[in-house]
Amino acid sequence: MHTFTLQVCRSKQSVVEISKMLTSMVKEYQVKQAKRKQEQEIRRKDVIESSNELTQAIVDHLNVGVAQAYLNQKRLDAEAKQLHVGATNFAKQTQQWLQLIDNFSSALKELGDVENWARSIESDMQVIQNTLEIAYKTSRQTQQHNASK
Repeated sequence: MHTFTLQVCRSKQSVVEISKMLTSMVKEYQVKQAKRKQEQEIRRKDVIESSNELTQAIVDHLNVGVAQAYLNQKRLDAEAKQLHVGATNFAKQTQQWLQLIDNFSSALKELGDVENWARSIESDMQVIQNTLEIAYKTSRQTQQHNASK
């Protein structure tokens, strides 16, 4: 029986050692698990922080592009207004020039009419002058002829 007791004692001792060993392994596992959780939490926070920084950088970059596009649009709008005003003024000036050219053309026509009228009168005056010269010469010849008789 003594061997049996010794075996039971040894068995109890083994169970206690195994229990201590298992307890130690469980504690070690829990410590490692807690350490992994801490590392994961740190990595999670780093990823979130990096993600936020990237998001902010992208938003800032986009905002710069949007701001530039807005300024370009304002500049284009202003230039379009200036172009419209310039085109309107040009159209008005062109209309004035066309009116002046029309008036000048009418004046030239009238001048041409006056010139034709003046030529007509000059021709009539030439006929009258020739007629008067012939009448004067005839009258003189008649007077000379009567005076010589």
